[in-house]
Amino acid sequence: MGQVLGCIQVDQSTVAVKENFGKFGDVLQPGCHCVPWCIGSQIAGHLSLRVQQLDVRCETKTKDNVFVTVVASVQYRALAESAQDAFYKLSNTRAQIQAYVFDVIRASVPKLELDAAFEQKNEIAKAVEDELEKAMSHYGYEIVQTLIVDIEPDEHVKRAMNEINAAARLRVAANEKAEAEKILQIKRAEGDAESKYLAGLGIARQRQAIVDGLRDSVLAFSVNVPGTTSKDVMDMVLVTQYFDTMKEIGASSKSNSVFIPHGPGAVRDIASQIRDGLLQANTTN
Repeated sequence: MGQVLGCIQVDQSTVAVKENFGKFGDVLQPGCHCVPWCIGSQIAGHLSLRVQQLDVRCETKTKDNVFVTVVASVQYRALAESAQDAFYKLSNTRAQIQAYVFDVIRASVPKLELDAAFEQKNEIAKAVEDELEKAMSHYGYEIVQTLIVDIEPDEHVKRAMNEINAAARLRVAANEKAEAEKILQIKRAEGDAESKYLAGLGIARQRQAIVDGLRDSVLAFSVNVPGTTSKDVMDMVLVTQYFDTMKEIGASSKSNSVFIPHGPGAVRDIASQIRDGLLQANTTN
């Protein structure tokens, strides 16, 4: 009914373009307006002032000959004060913006290698935004924001990049594992050396204690039994130890120790060797 009477409503964030007999007449702001069609006035169309978004997928290649798909997201809006230019000068705004995005991306990305393209996404987006802002301002549009939201290499390239990354990480892991094993071996060797050193000290002290005990026993026996010599006492002690040892060996059912040569007559040779050792130890002390 309002249209029949020549009244129209323009919604918020929208402007309407009025023509008189096909010629631009005025830009109608949001609200209610009278457009008397009987005298040739009509609404040519509406123009949204909201921020719109256009996602552009552009295939190109990098400096190292890797084909990639660059996804750019352009946010733009028409200016209310330039509504006439925005409505009349462009027949397809989205196609025009897409053409500029293609031009800038295909001029920028081929100068960069693949890794650099990923690292310089902001620089590529800034170049696209500057070019669009310079071009679209003549047509009554403002470029609000331009983003490079994704760079997609070919599937085979991505697989190769993942394999390279995995190999590098495996190499680092192998180096770390080798270093850990090296440290373990060093610590194990240090512990073994320290253990042997302490064991040597223990054996030396044990032998010194045995020598001291035998010496004290020989001296005490010589004092308490007149007429005995140190050699007699040492022989007796050795024979006693010999039979004690044989007794312990015989008492064990799982023993596999055997003296070669074996027999009481061999004790004399053993006694001579031990006595010579004790005399050398006494001489050293």
